[in-house]
Amino acid sequence: MSFFSRGAIIAPKQFNRWFIPPAALAIHLSIGQVYAFSVFKRPLMESFGVGEVSVGWIFSLAIAMLGLSSAFMGTWVEKVGPRVSMAVAGVFWVLGFFVATLGISWGQLWLVYLGYGFLGGIGLGIGYISPVSTLMKWFPDRPGLATGMAIMGFGGGALIASPASNTLMSFYGGGKDLSHLAAGLEPTFLTLGVLYLVVIALGAYAIRLPHPDWAPDGYDAAAARPKAMQTAGNVAANNAIKTPQFWLLWVVLFCNVTAGIGILENAAPMIQDYFPAITAGAAAGFVGLLSLTNMGGRFVWSTVSDYIGRKNIYLLYLGLGLALYLGVATVFSANVALFILAAMVILSFYGGGFSTIPAYLKDLFGVYQVGAIHGRLLTAWSAAGIAGPLIVNTVVESQADKGLEGQSLYQLSLFIMCGLLAVGFVADLLVRPVSERFFEDPASVKAKADADRQTVIDAETTAQAAGQVKGNSGFLHAAASLVLGLFIGGSLAFGLFQTAVKAAAIFV
Repeated sequence: MSFFSRGAIIAPKQFNRWFIPPAALAIHLSIGQVYAFSVFKRPLMESFGVGEVSVGWIFSLAIAMLGLSSAFMGTWVEKVGPRVSMAVAGVFWVLGFFVATLGISWGQLWLVYLGYGFLGGIGLGIGYISPVSTLMKWFPDRPGLATGMAIMGFGGGALIASPASNTLMSFYGGGKDLSHLAAGLEPTFLTLGVLYLVVIALGAYAIRLPHPDWAPDGYDAAAARPKAMQTAGNVAANNAIKTPQFWLLWVVLFCNVTAGIGILENAAPMIQDYFPAITAGAAAGFVGLLSLTNMGGRFVWSTVSDYIGRKNIYLLYLGLGLALYLGVATVFSANVALFILAAMVILSFYGGGFSTIPAYLKDLFGVYQVGAIHGRLLTAWSAAGIAGPLIVNTVVESQADKGLEGQSLYQLSLFIMCGLLAVGFVADLLVRPVSERFFEDPASVKAKADADRQTVIDAETTAQAAGQVKGNSGFLHAAASLVLGLFIGGSLAFGLFQTAVKAAAIFV
């Protein structure tokens, strides 16, 4: 039985599902580094002698490729399983860092676009969806909790990467001023690439799929009471994109992400423009605080959605988010504490929007091809990844050309974001249950499930013949999960400590 086959990662019936979150979090904590890109912006501008828009497009390209690759590869990810997809994602993500390193070394900005933006973006898309669909299979009783755990790691990536990247650039560059940080870019990219290679490889080894006959203790899918907006049927990916519900959710996600990403991608320079006394290190602490709430919001708000419903939680994200954006654009700019608090809540809604959307899709379209549908919906993230930074960066440069500074650089773009959030609010209000005419034939769904179950039984027979009496678990798997758990706990502790120290400098 091949190491990369689906049969090689089917867990025994008695498997403890809590071994799986560390494996899923491993890849999301790695690829979530993209949210710390704002820390690299000014060093890259210094290194290549270019403006903010030129560097900002690197991030936009990475997010655009994330959405496109997840859309095109979503069905493939469901077919081959999480081990193959995580391994392929890791190759693209790490290769992106290595190619970007060459670009920095040779002074070729286009190689940074190709590496971090294009290749790394492909790794982002494939790596993003595979742990999400896997954890949803392990937690059918708590889909919001499952997606929150998976996507929490993506938001937490910057909590670790932001202070780590600043520390590495300062260490390799020999100082903390902008020129020294720029000098430390090349070895920092190389170090991060090697680290992520090891972590993602361990995660791909430790990941498992549940046995078809497995179910959480006390959970009976047939007896579970359907909630509001929850479908009784299953919709295929090709049919899902023909429904108005899919496109309404596309608009909801696009608006929520565009608004959040506009702040996140510009977080470090933005707070320094609002409050010029804040240093680069303190600005990195602000990025860390946003990463903390981005991460926490993905877990907390998606879990809350299990109780109050997906539609209601999005009304909160978009409605209260609009009010907070107005505050940031106007009165909150006079007080650094209010500014930071509002930005943190906004980013918690931004993260919550990502983690809630897979469960929203599961409610509307069933579990049949929810991973593939999720991949297609992430094209909204691609569009937002271009629109958000483009709006903010273009407005900032045009306002600077007029001689404006400080809060005035961002005010117009923040009002634009308020309008987008209002559009998303209306789109969410319009979501209704999916019509039965889009459902798959129940016999076809059952036939596929029976075929999958038979594949697992055949794989178990092969494993037993090879002497694997514990199936696809055992000491090595437990050791890998333990190492990943220690890495996740240790790195998050490092990120929290560094964030606290740097963020404290904002108020000194």
